[in-house]
Amino acid sequence: MATRHVYLVRHGAADPFGELTEAGKRQSDLIGQRLSCLPIDVVWLSPLPRAVRSAGIIGTHLPKAAVREAPELVDHVPYVPEQAPPDRAPFFDGYGTEEAVDAERRSSALTARFARPADTETHEVLVTHAYQVAWLVRDALDAPPVRWLGLNRGNTALTVIEYRDGTAPTVLLFNDMGHLPADLRWTGFRADVRA
Repeated sequence: MATRHVYLVRHGAADPFGELTEAGKRQSDLIGQRLSCLPIDVVWLSPLPRAVRSAGIIGTHLPKAAVREAPELVDHVPYVPEQAPPDRAPFFDGYGTEEAVDAERRSSALTARFARPADTETHEVLVTHAYQVAWLVRDALDAPPVRWLGLNRGNTALTVIEYRDGTAPTVLLFNDMGHLPADLRWTGFRADVRA
């Protein structure tokens, strides 16, 4: 039975303009090294600069893998609840029906493309954003749509999901940062709350 192995990677740490920081470059290099022992067929990437730069660095460690853009991986809010959880209400302030419809369209395209079995055995890296990783994990677990909230991801953390015909997806790994030294984990948070 063919298995689609999907390796989800959040881009490296970036500055407010979307360019990788020095830490983000190091993070991307380290996840590339970690993935280099796997038979990766393709690296799919979001078209946003922080993902493009991360994928470029990761790709240097995967010379046999094609590196291709996938617009479905672009950063977006994947689901806007009708009634936001009280602790998340400020986040959704200003989102209306139009944004909810767009979120559903984008998240449906993401899962339709990547959250399904393949015809042949494949190993695919998806270099994307925190929300997209959370959405694909939520989908694999068949959790309610609002559960994408709270599935936090570190920069270049690794999440692995397998898809096979006739069975539910298997989440093998979530938010693993074992390839990163402590100073590169949870970039963007205060030093005292790094994992």
